[in-house]
Amino acid sequence: MTGAEGIAYLCYMLVPLAEQLRPDSLENYLGQEHLIGKGAILQRAIESGNVPSMILWGSPGIGKTTLAYIISKQLNRTFYTLSAVSSGVKEVREVIARAQEASDSPFLFIDEIHRFSKSQQDALLGAVEKGVVTFIGATTENPSFEVISPLLSRCQVYILKPLEEHHLLKLLEQGRSHLENTLKINIEVPEPEAILRISGGDARKLLNALELIVTTEMKQSLPVRITNEKTIQIIQQNLAMYDKTGEMHYDIISAFIKSMRGSDPNAAVYWLARMIEAGEDPKFIARRMLILASEDIGNANPNALLLATSCFQAVDVIGYPECDLILSQTAIYLACSPKSNASYLAIRNAQKSFREAGDLPVPLHIRNAPTNLMKKIGYGKDYKYAHDYDKNFIEQEFLPEKIKGSRFYDPQDNQRENEIRARMKALWKGKYKY
Repeated sequence: MTGAEGIAYLCYMLVPLAEQLRPDSLENYLGQEHLIGKGAILQRAIESGNVPSMILWGSPGIGKTTLAYIISKQLNRTFYTLSAVSSGVKEVREVIARAQEASDSPFLFIDEIHRFSKSQQDALLGAVEKGVVTFIGATTENPSFEVISPLLSRCQVYILKPLEEHHLLKLLEQGRSHLENTLKINIEVPEPEAILRISGGDARKLLNALELIVTTEMKQSLPVRITNEKTIQIIQQNLAMYDKTGEMHYDIISAFIKSMRGSDPNAAVYWLARMIEAGEDPKFIARRMLILASEDIGNANPNALLLATSCFQAVDVIGYPECDLILSQTAIYLACSPKSNASYLAIRNAQKSFREAGDLPVPLHIRNAPTNLMKKIGYGKDYKYAHDYDKNFIEQEFLPEKIKGSRFYDPQDNQRENEIRARMKALWKGKYKY
């Protein structure tokens, strides 16, 4: 590296690449066309100047903070920002006090709102309700679980989608060009596949990776040529540095889930221990196990969902440190349980059928008939009440005519679902081909 290159490098390193490339207008913002594209709901609200308090829900690195900042800038209003990790009721009240003296209903942006306690969220209610501030919260967690009902009812919830490949490629080119111009070096990216895969749809993660690869390689040789092999080698060697903003949180929870899905209790408790030692929110862990119990175990062992539900309720009441035992017991049980994703596939298949076939009419004999007129035109006619028949079953059609005989639920090969398959075959004979 020459003297001039060294000076450029030192100047560049003062501000991370992701921050340098943070867009300051909707025109330069990547993704979320369903919200801010032409005629989209949030775009119309911004253009009208009547932006509601809102919660932006989505995975990390897809532009929640940036979108909040752009909205405030577009409307030329004061923008206060707090982080739920480092702020409390005192800081919230201080901001609200300053906002009361302003004339433009400032924006109050709180990152990771799901980490705010009930009392901290309560402190926001009055100011949001009276319009003292326009609240914007950002969260990676389902706000239905993590945001108190009174605050949630005063906000619009906007779901941000993961960035698509064309967004990431455009961002990668922006980053490459910016680094090339700033560092005064040539940078080539003939193989972007590995860096896109590592990013996982996270813009910040992509730019962090690009930044790390370029600043590592430029010390060795010029021009910098980024290949898939080089990307994997550098990222693996510098994983701690690459993860300096905390994205490994999502990699570890992924490893935890995949270990339980793969029936490995040893790996499951290892990744669980990593999360516990790092101080991960126990409800976050319990909620993921609750989802896995239905998605990956389902009717192969219905007790898994009951135990996972009890686990979630228990950790909510007990908290650390004692709840680590409950988390461990549940994780081991789920890992050792027989697996089936048949319930998951069933609802996905049914949804696909609905999207393809459209809004098919409910068969007349199973329609509700609360009035005499409805009864006269055939609603509920010839419906057979199952409990009036032997074994509480009588064969009749419950699906729309167009898709009758469709099998959405296909029991898998485990003891419990083999029993279900046998029962369905005995009841329905050859209709659903069980």
